[in-house]
Amino acid sequence: MADVLTETVSPEDLKKFEKIYHEQLYKNDVTPRAQFEYAWCLVRSKYSADIQKGIMLLEELYKTNEEGHRDYLYYLAIGSARLKDYSKALNYVRSFLSIEPGNQQVLTLEEIIRKKLEKEGLVGMAFTGGIVLAVGALVGVGMAIASRGKS
Repeated sequence: MADVLTETVSPEDLKKFEKIYHEQLYKNDVTPRAQFEYAWCLVRSKYSADIQKGIMLLEELYKTNEEGHRDYLYYLAIGSARLKDYSKALNYVRSFLSIEPGNQQVLTLEEIIRKKLEKEGLVGMAFTGGIVLAVGALVGVGMAIASRGKS
């Protein structure tokens, strides 16, 4: 299941679904299925701009097409997690679980997201702590030099 956050779309699939989507967009008649399939590919892209575009398309679908809410929420959670927006991803997971509380796939996804949030939060705190320590050391050195200059 951890692969779901690292799995990337094949270039062939992305091109295929992008072509279908843009053909329908040109005719001003995009079906929810074409938009979903393209968005599904985009959130699995290795490029963050693609993932963001996929999230935008999925959010639009969520607002306008009630039929696929479960799928939209699931891939919105995946896309958000891939962009490291874990709190937003967890909100999508919670929304999904309010529709279908016992969905094991989504419960597992929630656990993966929580672990990533925890891990990256600790890394972030360590990084911030290191910066604070370095700034403190520089201030201490600066004060020592300043006090020497006065003597």
